[in-house]
Amino acid sequence: MAERALWTLDELVRRVAVSLADPAYPGAPNGRVRELPDRRAVRWYTTAGLVDPPAKQGRTAVYSPRHLLQIVAVKRLQARGLSLAEIQAELAGATDATLRKVAAVPDVVIAQSGPTSQETPVPGRRNRFWAAPPAAEPAAEPAAKGADPVTTLAAVHLPGGALLVLPAAPDEDDIDAIHTAARPLLELLADRGLLSGPPLDERSPS
Repeated sequence: MAERALWTLDELVRRVAVSLADPAYPGAPNGRVRELPDRRAVRWYTTAGLVDPPAKQGRTAVYSPRHLLQIVAVKRLQARGLSLAEIQAELAGATDATLRKVAAVPDVVIAQSGPTSQETPVPGRRNRFWAAPPAAEPAAEPAAKGADPVTTLAAVHLPGGALLVLPAAPDEDDIDAIHTAARPLLELLADRGLLSGPPLDERSPS
């Protein structure tokens, strides 16, 4: 296994999608289980002990091939009808070799250290539209001379439909801290009927 392969959370999620783009993965067994995990689900798997905590490069969380194997193994076992408690018991202390057998992740996906690409072939796998990473957005044209510069804003989605707009992109730790700090404000907004949904979603992602 390529120990040097380290990915951001977004890159990890894309690799999970590519790894599950094959006929042997039937998808979610029912409507309550997400077919493909998103960023929030991966974080919850870590909190629940299904996935190892990520390493850190500065303030950025980075993930290794073992994390990829763990997540794909969880989804394949879920597709067989196992509960998360049963999966946790089955994968507790699993070696990389055991995870490889359960996850069946193609070596080409594990070996890549850079971002996944739509041109990356996965032998023996059929493509699914949701498994292909989104195309890169074209670079913005430079502002005309004398024109006001355009400020690029970042948005953080909060429970209840709230949206926090920031002048700089937050990292994962920033987002977690924002969600914690925003809790009293969201409760106030909910009391005043200013949210489109409940301020706190206590449901764990699948």
